[in-house]
Amino acid sequence: MQRRYRIGTRGSKLALVQANEVARRIALASHAHVEDVTEIVVISTQGDRVQDRALSEIGGKGLFTQEIEEQLLDARIDVAVHSMKDMPTQLPDGLVIDCLLEREDPRDAFISLKAPSLAALPAGSKVGTSSLRRAAQLKAKRPDLDVVPFRGNVDTRLQKLADGVADATFLAVAGLNRMGLSGRITAPIAPEDMLPAVAQGAIGIERRQDDDEAHHLLEKIHHAETGLRVAAERALLAVLDGSCRTPIAALAEISGERMRLRGMVLTPDGSDVIETEREGLAQDAVALGQDAGEELKSRAGPNFFSGV
Repeated sequence: MQRRYRIGTRGSKLALVQANEVARRIALASHAHVEDVTEIVVISTQGDRVQDRALSEIGGKGLFTQEIEEQLLDARIDVAVHSMKDMPTQLPDGLVIDCLLEREDPRDAFISLKAPSLAALPAGSKVGTSSLRRAAQLKAKRPDLDVVPFRGNVDTRLQKLADGVADATFLAVAGLNRMGLSGRITAPIAPEDMLPAVAQGAIGIERRQDDDEAHHLLEKIHHAETGLRVAAERALLAVLDGSCRTPIAALAEISGERMRLRGMVLTPDGSDVIETEREGLAQDAVALGQDAGEELKSRAGPNFFSGV
């Protein structure tokens, strides 16, 4: 009898779109109908329940994963689907992520009803974001703008914009594309103008380390290039011990056998920006990421994030 995989996920529209895409791919790899081999299990996380404070104030990235991982460890679900940019670099003992779907567009999207681009936004405009990374890069480039807190799912943020709570905001291009909302993007932001979050646009599938059957199945849907790019970026992040409390950005890109990795750390007020870049063989992704992270850590010094 064919195994039925219980897929754990958050309950937001975007999370469900991602989980259903994983279910579709598991079914294809199993040569079976989706409903015969998969079941979506929605799990409420603290990060979803607490909407009135910035993530950095209430504990960072693990807020979107802890309850899901507990159910995975307890075998109440078989796999978990995550946006990789939400994942801490350290996973609980007994869990692994060795399957990633092909990465979507990693860029940030500028969204505004009042200006065609970030550069065109008038001085004094309010920009809503809950991301320390986006806020820090924005303050570094446009200190004349007013950054206001902005949390909630995609629909909530778009509604806040329509209600005039802010004049502009940022969302990930990948999420909007996956939800069929690419038409809401005013302008994508080039990585040169706003370096993305680590692993932005990548979906990871977490499993129990000792679940060999799941491992063999997920191998069939893993996208190797995405795996290398995310490995480089997360290696950089791990060296910096990064979380939602620290403004860190990174992007790895592959051309042929070569990888280019850009990394950045900032003070939350954008007053100090440290950048680095590495080029090398894509197969050396983790080493490139670690090396770039060590340079950023050394140049930043021990007091760089003391105000965070």
